Amino acid sequence: MNVAPVPTVTAADVPADGFLLDVREPDEWAAGRAEGALHVPMGQVVERAGEVTERAGDGRVYVFCRVGGRSAQVTQYLVAQGVDAVNVDGGMLSWAAAGRPLTGDTDEPYVL
Repeated sequence: MNVAPVPTVTAADVPADGFLLDVREPDEWAAGRAEGALHVPMGQVVERAGEVTERAGDGRVYVFCRVGGRSAQVTQYLVAQGVDAVNVDGGMLSWAAAGRPLTGDTDEPYVL
């Protein structure tokens, strides 16, 4: 069985106004996240897929997790549903390393 490669972009290539989907767990989200991202933990993606597609409209969805494994699986699922989704290579660790802004529930957000 051939599996199509997961569409991927680097954190640096995510547009400032891109629709970001963070699929990490709540504790990871609270520690540090990309401002404006939609938080849908991986285990809730199927039941909340309508919310994701509604928010995305006809635009691209940039899917994040910590390093890119969980988000790759979610990206595959969304693409199979007809969504223009791409995995952010290296996840939030790459986002932070690229100097992209983080926000969180503490004064000094970090990637957990």
